[in-house]
Amino acid sequence: MSDSSFPADASQPDEPAAIHRPFVQNAGTRRTLHFTQKEIQSSMSVLNPDALEIEYTRMMMGFVLFKPEPARILMVGLGGGSLPKFCHRYLATTQIEVVEIDPAVIALRDTFMVPRDSERFQVIQADAADHMRDVSDHADVIFLDGYGVGGIPDALCSEAFYADCYRALRDDGILAINFHVNHPMHHEYLDRVRESFGSAMFEVVDDDMTNSIVFACKGDLLNNPAAAELKRPASIPKDAWRQLMPTMRVIGATLELK
Repeated sequence: MSDSSFPADASQPDEPAAIHRPFVQNAGTRRTLHFTQKEIQSSMSVLNPDALEIEYTRMMMGFVLFKPEPARILMVGLGGGSLPKFCHRYLATTQIEVVEIDPAVIALRDTFMVPRDSERFQVIQADAADHMRDVSDHADVIFLDGYGVGGIPDALCSEAFYADCYRALRDDGILAINFHVNHPMHHEYLDRVRESFGSAMFEVVDDDMTNSIVFACKGDLLNNPAAAELKRPASIPKDAWRQLMPTMRVIGATLELK
C-alpha cells in the first residue's frame, strides 16, 4: 500500500522506463523503494533502519572475511542506502563514498535515514562510469549495485568499466558486484570482469537463485584459506556479526568448494 505522504502517481507500471521515478511504499514497519510496482530496489525496517533486510546485501558484506578494516569504501548506487548505513554504523573508521546518478534517489535519503554528509560519509551525484574513470588507487573496497529499470546500465557492466574499477582499487582491494543470476548476459558479464581480474574472483549465489555476488580482488587476498574459517574479525562488532553470520556460512561453503 502506498504511503499517502508520498505522491501516489510518482511512478506507474505502464510508464516508459526512461521516465520511471523512484517512489516509496510503507507497509507496517517496512519501508521500500521502487522504480516499478513489480520490483523492490531497497527495503528498510523503520524500527532498525541500519539492518540489512535483503540477503544479497549481507552477501556483499562478505569482503570483511578478507579485508575487515578498509580505509575507504566506494559504493555505486545509493538506493535506500542499506549498505552505506550498515557500513557507516559498524565500520567506524572507514570513509564511505556513494556515487548515485539520480537526484530523485538522493532526494529520498532522509526518508531512508541515510546519514548526512560528513568527513567520513559522502553521497556524490555523478555518473559512476565517469567517476570511476577519473580515480586510481582510490578505494580498498568497491561495491557495484547500480540498478535502474531493466537492470544494470550498459555503462556499468562493460569491459572498460571493470578495467576502471581495477585501477580504482588499491593493492589487495576487493570489488563486490551484485548481478542477477538469470540475466541472459550473466556469463558474459563474468567474462568481462575476468578480463581485468583474471582468476582472482569467485561467485556466491543466494538461496533463491536470484542474486549472484561476485568478489574480485586486485592481488591474491582472496586466496587466504583463513577466510573460510568464518571467525569474527575483531573490528566487526558482535551485533553486526550476528546479522552477517548465516550468510557468511554460505560464502564459507563456496570458498571450500573452490
